[in-house]
Amino acid sequence: MMKKRIAATMMAGFVAVSLAGCSIKTATETAKETTQTETAVTKSEETTAKTDAGARKKYVIGLAMNTQTNPFFVDVKDGVQKAADELGVELYITDAQDDPAVQMKDVENLITKKPDCIIIDTCDSDAIVSSIEDCNKAGIPVLTMDREASGGEVVSHIGYDAIKSGKLAGKFLADTLGGKGTIVELQGIMGTNVAQNRSKGFNEIISQNPDMKIVACQVADFDRAKGMSVMENILQANDHIDGLYAANDEMLLGALEAIEAAGRLDEITMIGCDAIDDTIEAIKAGKVEATIAEPPFFLGKAILKTAYDYLEGKNVEKYVILDNELVTSENVNGLVTKE
Repeated sequence: MMKKRIAATMMAGFVAVSLAGCSIKTATETAKETTQTETAVTKSEETTAKTDAGARKKYVIGLAMNTQTNPFFVDVKDGVQKAADELGVELYITDAQDDPAVQMKDVENLITKKPDCIIIDTCDSDAIVSSIEDCNKAGIPVLTMDREASGGEVVSHIGYDAIKSGKLAGKFLADTLGGKGTIVELQGIMGTNVAQNRSKGFNEIISQNPDMKIVACQVADFDRAKGMSVMENILQANDHIDGLYAANDEMLLGALEAIEAAGRLDEITMIGCDAIDDTIEAIKAGKVEATIAEPPFFLGKAILKTAYDYLEGKNVEKYVILDNELVTSENVNGLVTKE
């Protein structure tokens, strides 16, 4: 069965919505906010700026990353570093390599350094709670990004609307396949709210299409190698597959390798999530139909700016939800995912 192409009109841009106790911002708006200080100034303003910079307090912030092998989180870290450089913030960065036990030790070590605050991108939403509580006891403010924590006192959380991402993926496959067909779902690390919510949103849309059937739903832990291995087994067990939803682009790209090797590229319509560089290139090459843009670089800049504002005594939102959008061949060339 040849892949069916997209006929729907793409969204013209992100939509920003403000809610009580919660704000929703597009990645473009976030980028603009975090770069406002970069505009040109007059000679007298430059002198004032230099004086202010000399008097600015030097903050030290701990950054407990869940992994630095996944390109998404590499870009997150780069965004944090860029904002830190702009604001004169010193970072202590750790890498848990997707191991909740390692991340607990990482946070413990960061606490001993007595930073002004700690930013955590959690490996596991439940496992990180005790570490956040340790920060609370030590009087160190905590902010989380991308994946929420199930407990502990957190100053602010910044992330993307994972349920919406899943719904966008489900709607894309339903529209492209005409509301019928056999579907495969690759799930991420199910101990995280992101994986749970992306799956929830996706299945909500698929359930509204009785002629669409999920013939395989397996966990591949947001990992490219696991995505390839899992997809190889699914392909062997299913002679015909119409659509694939992978809950992140790393799993999608692993699955793509398996699908290409099996000679079934023209059979399966594919969509991922994150809009990392390799997936963007795969869309341009016509190998992958779509992904959901959740630009990690701007997520990193946004969390560091929020932490800085909090340390400066400014009010910050308890939740900041960055908007996301469907990316296909129709709008991929205009996509901006980093500076």
